[in-house]
Amino acid sequence: MLRITDDITIEDWEITESFVRASGPGGQNVNKVSSAVELRFEAARSPALTDAVKRRLQRLAGRRWTKEGALVLFVAEERSQARNREVARERLAELIRKALVAPKRRVKTRVSLNQKRKRVDAKKRRGEIKALRGGVGEE
Repeated sequence: MLRITDDITIEDWEITESFVRASGPGGQNVNKVSSAVELRFEAARSPALTDAVKRRLQRLAGRRWTKEGALVLFVAEERSQARNREVARERLAELIRKALVAPKRRVKTRVSLNQKRKRVDAKKRRGEIKALRGGVGEE
């Protein structure tokens, strides 16, 4: 069981972990031990998440979201299998926490007529100053 917030927990049946051999440092150990973890979270079937949260999670996940509605995280940063497993679970929890935050709606605002008038007046004044420059007449 993975606790996301006080009221949201992910059950063990929703998460599948498979271990594969990782590339990178580790010497001979790399060829023998499956230390990388592929964590698969069945997000679309999860009863813990609302539809809105699932949609935001899908947008955040990007390419990690499968056609079946699962979120796949691949972690091979650490040399130990247990640490990679912890990192994958932490990343999943963080992604879900981000998806829980609903974005604020943008409130449209208008530029006041007074502000538009001030802007045009300033441009006119600047134009008048520039028009007075140059053009020395013949004597």
